[in-house]
Amino acid sequence: MTPSDADNTARQRTALACCMRNEGPFVVEWAAYHSLLGFDEILVFTNDCTDGSDLLLDRLKALGYLTHIRQAPPPGGSPQIEAMKLAFADPRVQACEWLLHIDSDEFLNITCGDGSVRALLDAVGDCDVIAILWRLFGDNGVTRWDGGSVLQQFTAAQPEPMRRTVDHKSMFRHALFEFAIDHMPKLPRDPERAINVKTTAGEAVNGDMLRHRRKSRYKMSFRHATFRNACINHYAVKSEDVWLMKNDRGDGFGNAHQKYFRNSRMWNRYNRGEAQETSILRRWPEIAARMEAMRADPELRRIEVHSLAVFRARRDAVLTPEQIARWTHDPEKAL
Repeated sequence: MTPSDADNTARQRTALACCMRNEGPFVVEWAAYHSLLGFDEILVFTNDCTDGSDLLLDRLKALGYLTHIRQAPPPGGSPQIEAMKLAFADPRVQACEWLLHIDSDEFLNITCGDGSVRALLDAVGDCDVIAILWRLFGDNGVTRWDGGSVLQQFTAAQPEPMRRTVDHKSMFRHALFEFAIDHMPKLPRDPERAINVKTTAGEAVNGDMLRHRRKSRYKMSFRHATFRNACINHYAVKSEDVWLMKNDRGDGFGNAHQKYFRNSRMWNRYNRGEAQETSILRRWPEIAARMEAMRADPELRRIEVHSLAVFRARRDAVLTPEQIARWTHDPEKAL
C-alpha cells in the first residue's frame, strides 16, 4: 500500500465513541444497532460499574462487536472529558479520519441512502464537522420499565425541530482538534485554518464555538436546525423510573443536582411526545437479528439478565414513595 493509498483508507474510516456507567439493561440494543451502521471502530469507555455493564462490554469485545476500555477518571474529573482524551490517543481512532461521540441513550438515525455512516458522509459532502441535531423522545406514557427494547417502547417524540430543544452532537475529523467535549470538538490545532462545519442537510454553518473551550452549542440560525438525512434519537427520559434513577447515579461529568427531578426544567424540555416517530424501526428486523446473535452467547445473556436484576433491585430499594416525592418538583414551580 502506498502512502497515498493509506491516507485514502484513513479518510474512509469512521469511529464511534461512547461513555457508559451502569447501563447494562440497555447495552445490547445500543451495540447491536450501531454495529449495523458501518462504523469501522466502536469504542465504549466505562468507569465504576456496579451492575455488570463492564463485564457485558468485555463479552461484546470478546465476540468482536466493539472495543471496551475501562477508565479511572481522577477525583473530581469528568468521565466524558477523560474518555475523549483516551479516544483521541487511541491508535484505533487515530487510524480513522472521522469520530462521533454519543451517549448510551443516543442512537444515530441515518435516513439517507442505505442508512450507513458512509451514506451520511456522502450526502453531506466535503466538510470537517457535521452538526447532527438531537431529536428528543419522551416516556411514551411508560412509568415503570422492566426490560425490552428502547426503540420499540419509546416512540413518542418531537415532530420537528423546536427552538427550545436545539442541541447537536458532532461527527468530526478529530485530527484537526486539540480535544472534544460531549457536543463538539474543540480548539483547532491550526488556529489559522478555516473549519468547514455543515448540518446533516449539507448547509454550511458558523463554527466559531469550536474555538471556545467550553461552549457546547453551535452559533447558528434556527432555520438551519434540520433532521434531514440524519438526527440523533435522544432517549434521555425513557420511563419515569429510569429518569429518576439518574439521581442515584449522577451525570457523566461527576455532578449531582436537581436536573433529573420529575417536573424539572430538563424533564419538561426532554419529555417530548407530540408525535409518533418510528423511522428508526425500518431496520428492526436487522436489529433484532443482531441482538439475537449476541444473546446466543450464554455468558453474555447471563450477564445481561443479571444487570437487569441489579437495576430492578436498586430501583425498588431507592424509589420509595417518600424518595419519589423528594425528587419531584411542583409542576407549577418547575425549575
